[in-house]
Amino acid sequence: MILGDLDITVDCDQWGDREDIIRSAVMASLKHCQTDTQGRPCELSIVLSDNDAVQVLNRDYREKDKPTNVLSFPALECEEPGHLILEPGPVHLGDIVLAYGVVEAEALDQKIAFEDHLSHLIVHGVLHLIGFDHIDDDEAEEMEMLEISILKEFGIANPYSSEAQS
Repeated sequence: MILGDLDITVDCDQWGDREDIIRSAVMASLKHCQTDTQGRPCELSIVLSDNDAVQVLNRDYREKDKPTNVLSFPALECEEPGHLILEPGPVHLGDIVLAYGVVEAEALDQKIAFEDHLSHLIVHGVLHLIGFDHIDDDEAEEMEMLEISILKEFGIANPYSSEAQS
């Protein structure tokens, strides 16, 4: 996949300048998955937000009235993970929204670098946009293996290992 427009909106000043980290994680995810977009560049948007805004989205779209680390809103249907049903025009994959407070708290709790956790969540979000999920154990295992493989390219440790969680 070729990355076209990557729209990054910062709604919470605590995020600082994370564009390079985000762009690298998005590009690595798209490259690794080799989803066929028929040669057309794909685009997506990422919103760096706060807990309150993400809680509203989580409540309105998932019926869970609490903030979460990352939400993904795919724009395209998938036949199966990685196989998008393309429509004419630009290939807009969808939107990813992250909550600063939750991401920061998780990184501190897991004793991992904030940037590494952010990279992981961007990869996770992109995989959701192209049809991967973790509803059942088999899907979760496939998605986790992809995440581990992509993050390894950045020298980021397996986020699912017990060492990463200690």
